[in-house]
Amino acid sequence: MSNRVQVFTDGSCLGNPGPGGWAAILRYNGTEKELSGGFSGTTNNRMELRAVINALAALTRTCGVDLYTDSTYIKDAVVKDWLGAWQKNGWKTAAKKPVKNQDLWRELLPLLKSHEVRFHWVRGHAGHPENERCDVLAKTQAARPGQPRDPGAET
Repeated sequence: MSNRVQVFTDGSCLGNPGPGGWAAILRYNGTEKELSGGFSGTTNNRMELRAVINALAALTRTCGVDLYTDSTYIKDAVVKDWLGAWQKNGWKTAAKKPVKNQDLWRELLPLLKSHEVRFHWVRGHAGHPENERCDVLAKTQAARPGQPRDPGAET
């Protein structure tokens, strides 16, 4: 397990849509790095996605990754291969509606191919130390004034 990177992520939105924040903790061989950022006019799911994207993009080489998230939306889209089905269906859901957050899913795809990522779901707000820390970081970013508008958010 020591040759794998542990990644913990969370997203937050104060209102949905509203100002949002994302956060990630990367841990490798006892070293930790915290990442966070935020946007105005966004959604919780977009912030969850941005946390995963930014965490994986921060890795400087191909890695085995254990990714811990409280987002079933992201975990299920990857693990249950909704992502693959959406691509095959021309980015339409099973109900023939456009996939939401398509811009971010497209950004995530090559990162998932670059790394061997295992998704682990953790219950949010249940005392998981890294999830709680990411929640604090994400909420702090969401509350910061002057965040840029999320360019891909639906209005």
